Amino acid sequence: MSRTPDRSAAPNALSPAPEFRRRRELGAASARSLLLTVLGEFVLPAGRPVWTATFLEALGLLGVEAKAVRQALARTATEGWLAGERQGRRTAWQLTPSGHRLLTDGTERIYSFGRPVQDWDGQWLMVLASVPEANRALRHLLRTRLSWNGLGNISPGVWLSPHPDREPAIRQVLHEIGAGHSATIFVARLGELSEARRVASQAWDLEEIELAYEDFLAKVAALRPTGDAQTFVAHARLVQEWRRFPFLDPGLPPELLPDEWSGTQSCTAFHDRHESWRPDADRQWKSMADTATIVS
Repeated sequence: MSRTPDRSAAPNALSPAPEFRRRRELGAASARSLLLTVLGEFVLPAGRPVWTATFLEALGLLGVEAKAVRQALARTATEGWLAGERQGRRTAWQLTPSGHRLLTDGTERIYSFGRPVQDWDGQWLMVLASVPEANRALRHLLRTRLSWNGLGNISPGVWLSPHPDREPAIRQVLHEIGAGHSATIFVARLGELSEARRVASQAWDLEEIELAYEDFLAKVAALRPTGDAQTFVAHARLVQEWRRFPFLDPGLPPELLPDEWSGTQSCTAFHDRHESWRPDADRQWKSMADTATIVS
């Protein structure tokens, strides 16, 4: 993936961008990942079909080549999240019901993530779930789904979360992947707070998560867009970076976090800039969508 040479807005909006310190965070966003960000931020709220030309222009501003954009659209349609309707030589895309549901759930989680956690009563949701070593596919699925739902792995087959209210969702996950019959779930309380903090540090790599937040803050600080096109780019990049934190951060109560947790400042930075940049970014998107419609 390379930046489109005549799109001056993207480099100006993002430069100078500090490098991430971890390879996992360093990799450039894929065309499909950026497409999902655009779908969630602009297509979902607008609620109307979008021409291929609009996606080409929008993702072009984000440095994605036309071929990669078309491939991302085709792949997303194959997965059942987009439906394309041919009109002459052009294609108009709209979200399918499953795509609409997926993005609605995703955006709700993104926007609500990082908000202050309610007072914690010291209780933990404990999940005992193991899969035979030979069944690698199921082991990977179990680990991925439980991690996505904010559970930490303290030892083989032992998962926990300081959010007992997530029990119904976890039971559903275990049932969906075929591990419900062998899993045991219960609510427990540890001893002193110091022990709970020790367990939290074992179950989640809080240093790694905080490093990701620090990188996010540095990258956001480097975004100083001017004009609608640059603001569209900065806004999309902002959401793109924030999208990963629900995967990384389990949303622990303040009692279990290190002092001066960078996640708190990061959440404030995200919402402040998201609110500030949204009008200009929306105006740029509408201009691109309207231009493509007129051309038709």
